[in-house]
Order: sequence, then C-alpha cells, then structure tokens
Amino acid sequence: MPQNGNSVDRRSFLKSAGGAAVAATLAGCAGGNGGEETTTTTTGGDETTTEETTSEEKTILTYARGNDSGTIDPQNTTSGEDAKVTNQVYDKPIHFKPGGSQLVDGLATEYSVDGTMVSLTFREGVMFHNGEEMTASDFVATYRRFLDPEYEYYPGKDYVSGYGPYSFGVVNDVSEAGDYQVEIELEKKYAPILRNLAMFIIGVMPETAIQEKGTDLSTEPVGTGPFVFDSWDTGNQRIRLSRNDEYWGEMAKVDEVVFTAISSNQTRAQTLDTGDVDIIDGLGAQSSQIVENSDNAELVSKPGINIGYMAFNIPKVEAFQSKEVRQAISHAINTKAIVDTIFKGIAVQASQPIPSNVMGYNEELDPYPYDPEQAQSLLDEAGYGDGFEFELATFKNPRTYNPSPLQAAQTVKSNLNEVGITVNINQQPFNPFLDYTAAGKHDACFLGWMTDNADPDNFYYALLHPGIETSEVPEGQDWAEEYKGGLHVSGWANTEFMDLVKEAQETYDDDARVENYREAGQIAHEEAPWVFMDHAQELRGVHNRVSGFELAVISGPFLNLVSKE
Repeated sequence: MPQNGNSVDRRSFLKSAGGAAVAATLAGCAGGNGGEETTTTTTGGDETTTEETTSEEKTILTYARGNDSGTIDPQNTTSGEDAKVTNQVYDKPIHFKPGGSQLVDGLATEYSVDGTMVSLTFREGVMFHNGEEMTASDFVATYRRFLDPEYEYYPGKDYVSGYGPYSFGVVNDVSEAGDYQVEIELEKKYAPILRNLAMFIIGVMPETAIQEKGTDLSTEPVGTGPFVFDSWDTGNQRIRLSRNDEYWGEMAKVDEVVFTAISSNQTRAQTLDTGDVDIIDGLGAQSSQIVENSDNAELVSKPGINIGYMAFNIPKVEAFQSKEVRQAISHAINTKAIVDTIFKGIAVQASQPIPSNVMGYNEELDPYPYDPEQAQSLLDEAGYGDGFEFELATFKNPRTYNPSPLQAAQTVKSNLNEVGITVNINQQPFNPFLDYTAAGKHDACFLGWMTDNADPDNFYYALLHPGIETSEVPEGQDWAEEYKGGLHVSGWANTEFMDLVKEAQETYDDDARVENYREAGQIAHEEAPWVFMDHAQELRGVHNRVSGFELAVISGPFLNLVSKE
C-alpha cells in the first residue's frame, strides 16, 4: 500500500560521488564481480552474526524498493511488498503467465472445477529447499495451517492474515486423494477458486517445516521456488536469496537476488542510474523521469490492475455515516489535480473500485468532478455546513497506486480546508500503518490495491464486502460496527451491494457476473465509501546490464527469468 518531503535533487551529487552515499548501504549487494564482502545478518530473534563470503564468481541481482518486508511468511501478510520476496521462495498450485493474467501450470499439472469439487494433480519429484519431496500431504498441511483453528500447528488468528478466510472461506474440506492428488470440497460454487489458488498466500510449505518451525517461518521460509532464503539483514533492510539448483521449473540465471529498501523515490532512481542496483519499483512522476532520462537504464511500463483510494471509517466517525458527507468530500478533493500534477503521466482518475481492464467495469461512470460549491451544499444538507475535523492516516513509503502519499495528503488537507473541514495528517511507515488501519484506529486513510488474481471479486469482495451476512447489518444503515477487518477498512455494509457481489461469486456464468459487477460499481460510486482516486501505471526501472525482465502486474517479479551481464 515516500518520504517525498525529501525533495532535494541529489542527481548531481550522486553522479559526482559515484553514488557513494547509497552504495555504502548496499555493500556486497550490487551485482557483478569483485573481491570479498562482509555482511551482517539478523534472522529471527535478536541474534546477530557476521560472516564473510566471496562474490568473485557470483552474479548478484539487486532489486530496490521503497520498503522492507514485514514478514517472509505468505500466510502472515496481505502486503504486496512481502509477496515480492515470498514469490521467489514459494510456488503455488497454479501460476500466472509472466507478464499476463492467464493461468498456467504451477506445482499442479492438472486442475479442474466441477460444481463444488476442485481437483488438483501435483508434479512428482518437486523438492523443497530442505531436501524433501513435495506431496499432497504438504498442500493439505499448508491449507490447514492457514485456515483450520483445530489444526495442531495453526499459528493463531493474530498471526494468520484475514486473506485466508476471504480467499478460501468457502472451502469445506481439503483432502488427499493420492500421493500427488488433492480434492477441495466447496460449500457452494465459487467462481474465483482457481485464480485464488494462484495467489501468493497459498505458497506450499513442507509439512515438517510447519511442524518444526511454526511462526519462525516468518523469518526462515522453506518453499519449492526458484530461490532459497539465505539471510535477512533487518538493520539494513536487506534480504538475500540464493539460486535453487534443484528447481523443477526454469532455473534462475543469476546466482543471488538481494532485495534492498531505499525509501526516497528519487534516491532509488539515482541509485539505478549510477549502477548500484539493477531493478527498481515504486516510481513516481519525478523519479520515473530520472530513469527515462538515464543513459544507463530503461523505464518499463504497463497498465496496472490496481486502485488507489481514501477510505472512510464509517462506524468510527459519525459524520461519515452520512452519504451526503462522503459525497461532499469526494467533490471537494481535486483528484484530477492529484493525478495530473502529483502522479503526472503515471495514473488516471478512478470512478469505481476496479480499473477498465477488469471484467465488469462500468463505462458509464465518471469520476467525481472537483466542485467545492456542490460539496458545501451537500455538507449543509447533511448538517455539517460548519465543518468538522478528522485524521487522515497515510503511509510514508511509495506505492504503485500512490507514489507520493504525503503530497497527496497535503492536497486533500488543503482542499477540505476550503469547505471548512480540518484534516490532521498521520503519516507512518508502511508496516505499522497496515496494522493501524487493520485495527480500525484510523478516521480515514489512504490505501490501495494491486490485484492478486485479476478477478473483480478480488476488489469488490476483498475490499468492500464486510464479510458478514446481510441479516447482521442493522436496519436503516449502510455500515456495521462489527465486520471482518483487515482488508475492509471502511465498515461500509450496503446490503444491495453485498447481495450482488455474493451472487457474482457463486456463478460460473461470466455474462451474469459482468452485469452484477457493473451494478455493484454504480452503487459504490453513488454511496462513496471511498474517495476513488486513481488507477496507476506499473513502472519499473531496469539497468541496461539486465535482460529478460518481464513486468508482471500479477504475481512476480519473475526474477528467475532475468539475466545480468
């Protein structure tokens, strides 16, 4: 979901200094040849060790991003930042084609849905990083660890993410049908099930590691993926992975991958230009220009499948319980200026929860126009003509859907001040921010979503369905005090919307699903549980010495396909 207050142009300084200031923090990470490196690593607990290795003959690919991981356990997170690493270590039963949204074989070579029964047949001879062969029992153990509180090795509801019940809550039972066969029984038809089996959260773990490591898997992951976990230097926000020479799929072309965090967009772009990193993401308008103007790197872009928004915490803030207030704020915030000026060239305005490249997009909906007079009229109608005050929580680090969160927050503050609403900005590092919003402590917050499976359900249900039955919504209101949080941070509970989304989940007829989602989009636009802000381009900076990089808007990055001179 940057610390762009640091807007000093470092380009000249870094070029003249050879990127020394940043390179010092990346010692031993930049790829290429060279003598010895010394790396301090912290993996689990507080124990710190120092070890010397030589990288003379190693090819090391360095991937720089805006924020470090919070965990390397796919069951312990909803963060795409964490998934960048877990996708290198873990494989899923089904994969997405690199660079596309089509489903292709992963750990399973056969997969089918017949009514409420899903069948998977896994590859034989796939080895975990601990040397054990993967079988059906490992998938069953992975599922139970995530979703079965009765399982002896279930790590607890405070550990596993809310993504599990959303993605697999419709599953009644998972059972072995042979050494390499699994059957998944659904309680009802569920259209997104195969795509959910390709999401990062269902990375298959060895049953023995589940039993022996427990929550230590958050810092000591064991999968079947193209890279093996090596070390995590939490002090320097650096994760090191080594090539899996026993990988069942396309073996990595580099010896090591290092994920490193550089919080400033501009500094990250300059570090790519000076050659101290190989691939970067989290680019904003200014930093993408640095890459575009570089002789040493290329800016790679593709339309994203994402949404950036400002969510109202409706149960917490009484003013937000009025639809007119939410609409007024949507009119008062100049989202066009945010997109055109702050996100210039890398995003378009949003009018609904899904972008135009997702099934069920409603072309008849337009973004809320910037209209302070209309906003004031709606506030007067709702009884808040004299304004009110609320906190806007935001993250510091850049995200694809909001590459300049502080600047965007300051624009919101200024816009709403014009209609008498006082906004107090609460900016936090990304991982604490996610905990804060998941716990419902915010009044309003910036958030966003990059799809995990390209299905509209991944937006409409995951982000806007409260996860309760319509009968649990108090009569006469469109919000609920009690809801299943985590991804759903608005508390909005419109029963007509909820029915449409559930119906769309439970049919395999794509035409019917399209109509349901178009209508659901209309309701969301009218009811305004969010200020719909933008759909952003996916941008990456790639150094000229790197080849084979495929920008993936789902899953990925596919770093096993990348070569480096």
